Amino acid sequence: MFSKKSDAKHKLVVIGDSLSQGFHNGGIYRTDINFPAFIQRCFDPEPDFQQPAFTAQAGIPLNIEVLVRGMSEKYGDEIEWNELLPASKYMISTLKRIKKYWEGGMKDLSVERANPYHNQSVWGFNISDSWVVNEKNSREYIRKNPETFTVFNMLPEHAKFTTARLVLNPTFKKEYENRSQLDNAQILADDGGIENLILCLGHNNMIAAVTDLKLIWTEGDDLEAFPGKRKYTLYRPEHFEQQYRKLAEKVSKLGAERVFVPTLPYVTIPPVMRGVNSDLSSKRLGYFDYYTRFWIWDEDFHPDKHPHLTKDEAIHLDLTMDEYNAIIKQVANEYGWNVVPVAKNVAGLARRRLGGELVREFPRGLKDALLKRESTKHLVSPNGDVNLSTDFLRLNDEGKLYKGGIFSLDGLHPTTIGYGLMANVYVKTMARAGVKFERGINWDLVVSEDTLVNDPPKLLAELRLVLRMLAMNHQEKIFSISKNILSQVMEVVSPRRHD
Repeated sequence: MFSKKSDAKHKLVVIGDSLSQGFHNGGIYRTDINFPAFIQRCFDPEPDFQQPAFTAQAGIPLNIEVLVRGMSEKYGDEIEWNELLPASKYMISTLKRIKKYWEGGMKDLSVERANPYHNQSVWGFNISDSWVVNEKNSREYIRKNPETFTVFNMLPEHAKFTTARLVLNPTFKKEYENRSQLDNAQILADDGGIENLILCLGHNNMIAAVTDLKLIWTEGDDLEAFPGKRKYTLYRPEHFEQQYRKLAEKVSKLGAERVFVPTLPYVTIPPVMRGVNSDLSSKRLGYFDYYTRFWIWDEDFHPDKHPHLTKDEAIHLDLTMDEYNAIIKQVANEYGWNVVPVAKNVAGLARRRLGGELVREFPRGLKDALLKRESTKHLVSPNGDVNLSTDFLRLNDEGKLYKGGIFSLDGLHPTTIGYGLMANVYVKTMARAGVKFERGINWDLVVSEDTLVNDPPKLLAELRLVLRMLAMNHQEKIFSISKNILSQVMEVVSPRRHD
């Protein structure tokens, strides 16, 4: 498609949530390998695309891969019973250090800079947060809701609001404290214009339904409540449309040359929920009888004992998401935006839902990159199929991944390869809209940076044992303490809610 040369100063700007920020394994850690960063690398020369860094102390609130890798280095491929107490102490000291750092107890977290970041993404943000949340009200919420340290509360509970402060006003200066995501994007627009704007919002208007395993619908008087005060877990479609149209009106004032918006994947696909059947029979209509926590196996599950959603509730969620996506497409059509078919591509990779079949092929570049590495070539079958899926990851006896690989350890956000697949869908859509790329996705880089897939921590080979231990009801104090510590880590892996 022919495209005239743009005069806009800022080639790529993002307003978004956890997916565009690069959240995975339970935290925001390396923003340089999120999907917008992979898109940036497709330009030559690479445009200026500035993002905040969160690599200190295993990220915020916690990159569980970093924690597990540290435990693997210290205790080997498995933790023996006589190592349980030392391992628990190791976890306590690590989590205390992370908490202290991100609460500003080890250094000043402010960053001196003149302009807003090009990537204005904050994990957990829903649509209205793009204009409701700023550094000032985030700071005030933290101040008015103080945390207390106990063995059961070792992670920075206000991590999302700390993240918001570091993204929206990294200087912490008073003159910038009221800036929202949209305000910062407007500053960039006024400073030379925006060529390509990615608007990655809407996922968190439903995601809490699956992380909380509760369907609590919005009421009309609380649609724009501050995140810490919300009680609902998903938006009624009419409320979603109200908020999305309000967002569209505000975004239109930025004057971006092109706007790209994704369709939203079904929240029933990520393995943050695990589908189980009451009679262990084959699932019907592509759905399981129940959906529960991902560490609960079929033979252990009981609907009277474990939190869950029913099949009918899961279907209702998907039908509601269909309504969300119809609204997105309609609004995009009205405003001349470009729709990125993320939902369709994720659904095509849901191997477990599809009965073992895939309807989406993986990029040839990814296949070639996997074959080049000794640690990943087994993921390509002799007939050329890439054996990655949306299942929760599993390791074989050799410590190599044999299942999963698209979703990270939090069961909700992509692995680095998953983000590469997202970037690939965006690049194709953007190219069709007239964006000129000099090269495609660097799949060798994507695979090499995905340490969870190409070099998984050895302890993950004992995943089922570790996860089963969380559900055990030991009476001895040592096991009780360890269970609660590990359960808290699992709450980070599967956060209760994002809003």
